[in-house]
Amino acid sequence: MTSPERDPHPTEDPSAPPVERPAGEEPTAGQPRRSGLRNPERAVRGLGAGTLSLEALVLLLAIQPIRVVGGDLGGAAIGAVVALAVAAVVLAGMMRRPWAWNAGTVLQGLLLLGGLLHWSLLGLGIIFALVWAYALHVRRVILG
Repeated sequence: MTSPERDPHPTEDPSAPPVERPAGEEPTAGQPRRSGLRNPERAVRGLGAGTLSLEALVLLLAIQPIRVVGGDLGGAAIGAVVALAVAAVVLAGMMRRPWAWNAGTVLQGLLLLGGLLHWSLLGLGIIFALVWAYALHVRRVILG
């Protein structure tokens, strides 16, 4: 006759006293949930900087296809795209400043206004405004 096997993962007994956990491991009722990141502020800054850097790269790479496919992309529109890309790179480097997130939001609005110069800039503006809104949402969730 064999002995009954023991369950290696026993279920917790509701009448058993609670297991003590190290401070900060699990939040108790009423405490905010931690993000689990070592440095949440740095992670959020990296998200913002990465988003703006990607936006600058896409804007610069989009100039030629817009000219070929879209037709009338004049000098003013090209200058505006380059200026917006430069502003995005500068803001990406300044994400430590508290006002940089607001300036990034203004940049998205300016790109949407670029739609007055060419319809494709409006399309890019909508896409990057949605991406920026998501980055702001993630920032709010992580930092609280």
